[in-house]
Amino acid sequence: MPATEKEENLISHLEALRSVLIKSLLALAAGFFALFFITPQIIDFLIKTVLNGAEIKLNFFSPVEVFLLQIKTALALDILLCFPYLAWQFWGFILPALYDNERKFLGRMVFVCAGLFIAGSLFCLFFIAPLIVRFGLSFTTEQIQPVLGISNILSLVLWLSLAFGAVFQLPLITYGFIKAGILDYNYIKSKRPYVIVGLLIVAGLLTPPDIISQVLLALPAYLLFEAGLFLAKPSKKDKTA
Repeated sequence: MPATEKEENLISHLEALRSVLIKSLLALAAGFFALFFITPQIIDFLIKTVLNGAEIKLNFFSPVEVFLLQIKTALALDILLCFPYLAWQFWGFILPALYDNERKFLGRMVFVCAGLFIAGSLFCLFFIAPLIVRFGLSFTTEQIQPVLGISNILSLVLWLSLAFGAVFQLPLITYGFIKAGILDYNYIKSKRPYVIVGLLIVAGLLTPPDIISQVLLALPAYLLFEAGLFLAKPSKKDKTA
């Protein structure tokens, strides 16, 4: 291929990438401003969901704390809601470079990826976060009363929700690597102990410094890894081929 043609292809790819980035940023900006105006109602809903009926009043300790929290909440929800569109945009960017079978496979994976991300975030919001809060409140006594800050609670919920959304991609990653031939099924299967240690390390980095949060993230992550391994298990037809 002549040098000029290579340069033209590179420029066209960069232009396509630029278009994807601009569309993605515009979608995020539009979503952020729309969500920011309803963030107070969203925060109330998140608090009620996480506290799950507990008679606890949340406090704020700075004049701008709640305002900054609204920005953080709107941004996290913006990423969550825009994730399917962002995934579709980047899928469209790599689409021309793929073969037909790769397009069909990755096309399905985009929707599965978005679905898993949302499922992981909702799983955290409605199950894991309330469980962590209830566990913390279980240490309350007459002499020891909780004084909880709204930023602490919501930051925990938002960060864990995004972390669970990311971790829920694990079966897809495992399945994709094996089906693409990047990693061998039996090789990954034999490395289970290392996977467990790695997940515990990742959980320790993504969660607050308490063992409960780390286990609650690492355990579903391992089960999801096993699910991806099960789905990618070679069939008898593949073994005899």
